[in-house]
Amino acid sequence: MSQGRGAHMRRAIDLQGHRGARGLFPENTLAGFAAALAIGVDGFELDVAVTADGVPVVSHDPALNPDITRGPDGDWLTAPGPLISTLRLAELAAYDVGRIRPGSDYAMQFPRQAPRDGARIPTLAEVLAMDASVRVNIEMKTVPAHPDWTVDPAAMAEAVIAVAQAAGALGRVSVASFDWRGPRHVRRLRPSLPCVWLTSPERIADAASWWDGPVPADYGGSVPRAVAAEGGSMWAPHHADLTGDLIAEAHALSLAVLPWTVNGAAEMRRLLHAGIDGLITDRPDIARQVLAEEGFPVPSLR
Repeated sequence: MSQGRGAHMRRAIDLQGHRGARGLFPENTLAGFAAALAIGVDGFELDVAVTADGVPVVSHDPALNPDITRGPDGDWLTAPGPLISTLRLAELAAYDVGRIRPGSDYAMQFPRQAPRDGARIPTLAEVLAMDASVRVNIEMKTVPAHPDWTVDPAAMAEAVIAVAQAAGALGRVSVASFDWRGPRHVRRLRPSLPCVWLTSPERIADAASWWDGPVPADYGGSVPRAVAAEGGSMWAPHHADLTGDLIAEAHALSLAVLPWTVNGAAEMRRLLHAGIDGLITDRPDIARQVLAEEGFPVPSLR
């Protein structure tokens, strides 16, 4: 392994493939996760919804996304499809999510994504069974303003914990959400399970809703202090808003800092030298190259 420009090997960085490796392979699919493993990551970040029959499945969107979904007839959905919470697992299996709709804005955002036609929305249990050594950061997708879109945060937390426990995976998962009600419930049920507190400028601006009560002003305007008050161990902010001072403040509160979604080499370098503890990226291939060039350990290949 090259140590690049670093005179000595630097601290280990937690490299998480975002939805697998969304920049290269269809998001949140078994094929995409397998390809990310082949590139070499420490773990995955993925998103969870719960079906009508109570099965946690891996999907970013509460409703089927027409930019990545074809129906049982093979045609692209023409609008956001049924809510996953209204479909049974067997019904969900009829949809193909192995390709981005050609000509869409999404396709232009990820021009290098290689399709995997026939890919289905997997269950969380299937992903946890792929590799017993890979860590999985599970984002619970609930939206305070739209409680009818999903099961409630407590029910989702309980369903996720049950699947992880059945898979023998509690020691290698973390649970994340922008809707802090879910991680709070996880902390009540499983205090030892790591929680990742997600933030973005939009949700911070509406913190009373997303955090279900607290707002940054309660903590002198400090988001790291708000996270620490929840008993958090990991803070996952949007990368563009992250500064060295904020990272130092978080570290002083014993928080690890895991920015999302960092896809450009220059931004990766900035954040590495500002002190981040990990990064979530659509392009783990670029991240591995940057880590090596900057003298950081690179995740081992499986």
